[in-house]
Amino acid sequence: MSQGLITAAYMIAAILFIASLNGLSSQESAKRGNTFGIIGMIVAIIATIASAQVAGMGYITVAMAIGAGIGVRLALKVEMTSMPELIAVLHSFVGLAAVFIGFNSYLEHGLLTGIEQSIHDVEVFLGIFIGSVTFTGSIVAYGKLSGKINSTPLNLPGKNWINLAVLASSAFLLVGFVSSGLGLTALIIMTIIALAFGWHLVASIGGADMPVVVSMLNSYSGWAAAATGFMLSNDLLIITGALVGSSGAILSYIMCKAMNRSFISVILGGFGNEVTVQSGDEEQGEHFETSAQEVADSLAAAKNVVIVPGYGMAVAQAQYPVAELTKYLRSKGKKVRFGIHPVAGRLPGHMNVLLAEAKVPYDIVLEMDEINDDFAKTDVVLVIGANDTVNPAANEPGTPISGMPVLHVWEAEKVVVFKRSMASGYAGVQNPLFFKENSEMLFGDAKASVNAILQNLN
Repeated sequence: MSQGLITAAYMIAAILFIASLNGLSSQESAKRGNTFGIIGMIVAIIATIASAQVAGMGYITVAMAIGAGIGVRLALKVEMTSMPELIAVLHSFVGLAAVFIGFNSYLEHGLLTGIEQSIHDVEVFLGIFIGSVTFTGSIVAYGKLSGKINSTPLNLPGKNWINLAVLASSAFLLVGFVSSGLGLTALIIMTIIALAFGWHLVASIGGADMPVVVSMLNSYSGWAAAATGFMLSNDLLIITGALVGSSGAILSYIMCKAMNRSFISVILGGFGNEVTVQSGDEEQGEHFETSAQEVADSLAAAKNVVIVPGYGMAVAQAQYPVAELTKYLRSKGKKVRFGIHPVAGRLPGHMNVLLAEAKVPYDIVLEMDEINDDFAKTDVVLVIGANDTVNPAANEPGTPISGMPVLHVWEAEKVVVFKRSMASGYAGVQNPLFFKENSEMLFGDAKASVNAILQNLN
């Protein structure tokens, strides 16, 4: 394929990627956005392997077949509850690829001299640095999300000074790598430092803030891809990496605002542990238990119902009976809406995807800011598997979630909390909501509980 056709194909793919991001901006157009992204990637792959600069098609074909097979198997096997940790692992692959390509580009850079050599060396150095940080950071995020690593933030003495020392030493190594002929030695030392830096950045962030970390790592992986594009002189990879990096950064900023966190602190891995006191599972009063029959009676008498889902709904796969309950209540003339916190679940948009999967109408799925003022006029709120995002302790100092905007469900006439036990949430903070006079606890599996309510309503 001629260079002109490859350039044209890259332009088409870039336009499709932009259209994909635009489509993903709303639930109604998300499916179309995904389709644009798939088509754009197919065009990009075909154009790249058809280039005269690409050799070893046999190896490439085998690698693509293996990768596609693994991808299809994971897509079919992994449930939505495990999607956050899967995405974290996929980010680590992007970072590792950037590291490998960086070393390969340095060792096989060809005949470059003068300023071209210096620019190429900077590209290689930054690509490996960002890739290394992304790789180990994503591995730690995967461990925390999957429960293999303790979600408590790591608090090393003088951790901010450690971060500054890492950045300063990396800058020194960059100068030595580019101008002092340290070559491969500086590159290897920097890689080891960057790997440790990525681990420390994410390990220092508490489990309650993992949704933001996933978004942040998405941004890092994009910049790693962009750096790889510069190393390979691939315009489309630069564009794609910049799109992913910038969109991930914007999403991280939006989520930080939703959690009342500092965006700079996120980048530096310093948020999530500004905590002096942390409450655990100790009870703060008397809680009141209820039954599926009593909840059904309350819903039958209610006119205005709000459902607040959380990670527990995803674990129980309760989205389908919840959708059936919603359909039934609306058929009886009741006003039913959903309140979604920006960081509900462990992935940005986690709850929206689950509800869309269960065919819940988009127009009744509202964001926190859209529904928070309506709780005082709500008859019944069903909190299904949510905990930290409805925790009034966020309004008090000294906890991992202090200052985080939450859904004010306690302002409703009645709140029913679906949980398996009285245990605290992912942030490790007991929830005073459980002990309020207008709150009742419905213990058990969320899916079974919702089904039991439906049976009693019918």
